[in-house]
Amino acid sequence: MLPELHGGTPFDEMDDYIALPRLSGLALSPDGSVLICGRAVLDDAGAEYVTSLWEFDPAGRRPARRVTWGTSSESGAAFAFDGDILFTATRSVPGEETPQPALWRLPAEGGEAQLVCTRGSGISGVTAAKSAPTFVAHTPVMASARTLDRDDEIRKARRDGKVTAMLHTGYPVRHWDHDLGPDQPHLVVGESDSEGAVVLRDVTPDAGGALREGTLSISGDGMFAVSTWAVGDLGAARRSTLVRIDTASGDRVTLVDDASADVHSPVLSPDGTQVVFIRETLTTPELAPRVSLGLYVFKTSTETTVAEGWDRWPTSLAWLSDGSGLVVTADDNGRGPVFTVDLWGQPVQLTTDDAAYNEVRVSSDGESIYALRASYETPPHVVRIAIRTGEVSALRGPDPLPELPGTLTEISAKGEDGTPIRSWLALPTGAAAHSPVPLLLWVHGGPLNSWNTWSWRWNPWLLVAKGYAVLLPDPALSTGYGQDFVQRGWGQWGQAPFTDLMAITDAAEARDEIDPNRTGAMGGSFGGYMANWIAGHTDRFDAIVTHASLWALDQFGPTTDSAWYWQREMTPEMAVENSPHLYVADINTPMLVVHGDKDYRVPIGEGLRLWYELLAESGLPADADGKTDHRFLYFPDENHWVLKPAHTKIWYEVVIAFLSEHILGEDVPLPEILG
Repeated sequence: MLPELHGGTPFDEMDDYIALPRLSGLALSPDGSVLICGRAVLDDAGAEYVTSLWEFDPAGRRPARRVTWGTSSESGAAFAFDGDILFTATRSVPGEETPQPALWRLPAEGGEAQLVCTRGSGISGVTAAKSAPTFVAHTPVMASARTLDRDDEIRKARRDGKVTAMLHTGYPVRHWDHDLGPDQPHLVVGESDSEGAVVLRDVTPDAGGALREGTLSISGDGMFAVSTWAVGDLGAARRSTLVRIDTASGDRVTLVDDASADVHSPVLSPDGTQVVFIRETLTTPELAPRVSLGLYVFKTSTETTVAEGWDRWPTSLAWLSDGSGLVVTADDNGRGPVFTVDLWGQPVQLTTDDAAYNEVRVSSDGESIYALRASYETPPHVVRIAIRTGEVSALRGPDPLPELPGTLTEISAKGEDGTPIRSWLALPTGAAAHSPVPLLLWVHGGPLNSWNTWSWRWNPWLLVAKGYAVLLPDPALSTGYGQDFVQRGWGQWGQAPFTDLMAITDAAEARDEIDPNRTGAMGGSFGGYMANWIAGHTDRFDAIVTHASLWALDQFGPTTDSAWYWQREMTPEMAVENSPHLYVADINTPMLVVHGDKDYRVPIGEGLRLWYELLAESGLPADADGKTDHRFLYFPDENHWVLKPAHTKIWYEVVIAFLSEHILGEDVPLPEILG
């Protein structure tokens, strides 16, 4: 049930919003009779979210019921061949000083969860065979360890000596918000010993960093798995290939190694004779990536393209139960529909609503697809989709969908080159019947992304509840509008993406519900870059919020966690032509800068330099006493997104106070907890 509200909707008070339950992680049993989904709720202290597993009735007749009751999060649900539920959880285990994520089994017939196996470094990413008692999982192993036992000894020595030093011999050394090393992910196979206990066997002792961020698929009989395998490339780059790994011997054979592309997300066919995957071409300064579906056939050792020429980028995929085709999701015109794909034909759109779907699971009888459905009108919830008709039915979940404080509409405009630009516009309830409301332009990150689904972290309704209209546009570089639409902004971030945003803002301001004299702009990551660029190229906004933003492109490129990716597009010439810091003297708008010190994707140096240069060199500098209209919200222990519930609350409270001061002319108190 939803928590008791302090206001009219859960978006009127931050405490109510933070307490809303969230669904993720869908798993379907091999026979299609049981559907499991994770449900995260705020813990008693309000400090973090704790996930439990819930069973949903695939037929939609029975209400969802909770099946795990641990005090720590239970996640990564997978079904064993006999219907038992496998999951990982960090629980106290005899003999372990510091609990790590371990593998647990919940019997199909019910009862208490049983410990399957544990490691001092933890276990994650469990994938089980559908017709054999075999599973594959990821576990970190020290680079110098030759066995799992030796790995445990090295860890203990480092822990006892309080050693944290790492010696790197390659790149990268960081990823998103964590340091890489000294351990590296390996694949382990679970098997029973003579006494029935499950032991883990390392089948990738030479993995190095090849399995970082890896995905895999296991055959139904458990005899082999197909996994991504990263290899080195020129310029300290990394590139992803596909390999086949024998689960008994660990023998590894490369299947797909395309020097011009990354390949990932492998999914084996039901009979194990083919594997489908996603291919993304490597970029150049002139060419944006192209994303397509690939198919590898084991019998002939051949690779082909599925749905060749399809001008949409697949985001997830599954096989139809008979192996005749695929179920694919893709961004499309501000939505994320489900498509069916014949292996030798073109995709056919199955869902036609305004939602985006993910985590698709196909029933064994071939009649239904189960998925998480979401849009900017509804958070993720579990649905069944009839394959023959496309009819979508919501399954009975544990929580009703929250009431919104406004309505969603769609608007469009034309870019400078005549290209159609579309956007979602979230309006406060009754906005048309009252005085025009202030407008917030919110630019998405990525930049290869789309405002097409619910976000718990970047949620417009919290601002709508305060009386703002929120504009969610998809400018050049956005996905779901075809390859040419992405190409329009490639290597020219300050050109078409900027003019598209201004055009759609003009269209929004022309509406009767909008007050064009009270406006703000905001964005995070690439959206933060655009906020910075906007600040230096127009004075039309009253306030700008820039979160985890790129400021000096020549500085950002070599210091981000995956420098090789950005350097393919970000030539010295591109950096000079598109770097916001070169226009700092033209910034006359108050800016709220937000950055976390654990952000390795957009390193803290970007935020620090932006803050200094705003105060020292902008058109709105600090005065002789150091006073300034700009503000800097800094999180020493947060990452790219700022995720801790208390910090998320502070983020919105500070943003709302800043916008209120400069757009509404109102004094809203800052959180006392800031000191």
